[in-house]
Amino acid sequence: MTSFICNAADVRPAYRNDAPRQQPGFLKTLKIFWEFTFNKPANTVPVQPLPVQALTSAQLAAAPDNTLFRLGHSTILLKLNGEFWLTDPVFSKRASPVQWAGPARFHAPPISIAELPPIKGVILSHNHYDHLDYAAIRALEAKTEHFLAPLGVGDTLVSWGVPAAKVRQLGWWQSATAGSLKLTATPAQHFSGRTLWDSNKTLWASWVIESGGLKVFFSGDTGYFKGFKEIGERFGPFDLTLMETGAYDPQWPDIHMQPKDTMQAHIDLRGKVMLPIHNGTFDLAMHSWDDPFEQITALAAARGQILATPMIGEALDIARPQATGAWWRMS
Repeated sequence: MTSFICNAADVRPAYRNDAPRQQPGFLKTLKIFWEFTFNKPANTVPVQPLPVQALTSAQLAAAPDNTLFRLGHSTILLKLNGEFWLTDPVFSKRASPVQWAGPARFHAPPISIAELPPIKGVILSHNHYDHLDYAAIRALEAKTEHFLAPLGVGDTLVSWGVPAAKVRQLGWWQSATAGSLKLTATPAQHFSGRTLWDSNKTLWASWVIESGGLKVFFSGDTGYFKGFKEIGERFGPFDLTLMETGAYDPQWPDIHMQPKDTMQAHIDLRGKVMLPIHNGTFDLAMHSWDDPFEQITALAAARGQILATPMIGEALDIARPQATGAWWRMS
């Protein structure tokens, strides 16, 4: 069940996590802002261009079913039953309300929206700028059949010009069938907001993606919480988990997982293979840009878990993920 608080002075409810989120307060928020703005380590951004495998529409058409392509950050292109699906499509240069300031991409997307084939559906986790890109939504609208979003996020899409008939909004534990997939919005431990005035006015979610006998989990953004075990019990095991591994810091543990928490969440979910996402594209924290890859690789080895780390643009077989190299050490 989705939790929310209703304010009598506001028509739209404020959503909340099942476990109370730590509130940093004004002084701690100011300190975080100061450190982020003036004391960033130099290694939060790569010093050399990252390796990217460019993609073409012909390559996508020829790719077999059950293939995945990582396009950057949390943007994943899935080919399932001959249909293409996108998670949290962000193609803009910056994850920001403006394109002249804010976190800039380390790399260009391996394919443009114009070159993408028709998209059966876009799956959205929440409305933060590094997950919900206005320019991408507007460019995708004409070539996309379905938009699956948490409660309230769909209203934003409609306000941007997406026809309401294309939009499905789900609360936690609600399911919908779109194309050949069954999609279930599942809980996450996070928050929402695109301005100073809309905090938690839309819901955030993770997603269970079922395609025949194949199951994929998409974490969206989240801190570690007990809900992973319940999701694993209800829907696991998962052939592949797409797990947030990046933009973490000890100062905000309940909205972004540390790598050790990401690994535990994957285990809770009963995942067979984990693909770490939410990294390698934007500078959103104080850790080095490659720290998520190094930490999660070491943790997977220590805990006997299988990890897939495809290069941006590299194809991955979802049902039988092949060995992938440490591409981040090549840059």
